[in-house]
Amino acid sequence: MLATFAEFERSMIRERQREGIAIAKAAGKYKGRSASLSSTQAEEVKAKVAAGIPIAKLAREYSVSRPTIYAALKAA
Repeated sequence: MLATFAEFERSMIRERQREGIAIAKAAGKYKGRSASLSSTQAEEVKAKVAAGIPIAKLAREYSVSRPTIYAALKAA
């Protein structure tokens, strides 16, 4: 019997949470993480990779990880 009430209360909590998140998103509170590289930097990285500069060197130059460089190349 108690488990039924607990399950009902949990579903009510989750519903209120979803409503709160929807309100926050509408207000612009959920913006996500900012990009490590700007679009200008991503274009520079793409050009430098085309010129033959190693990914590891670019990662050190822009103070980001190698996967970030690869993600920027994939997006550009």
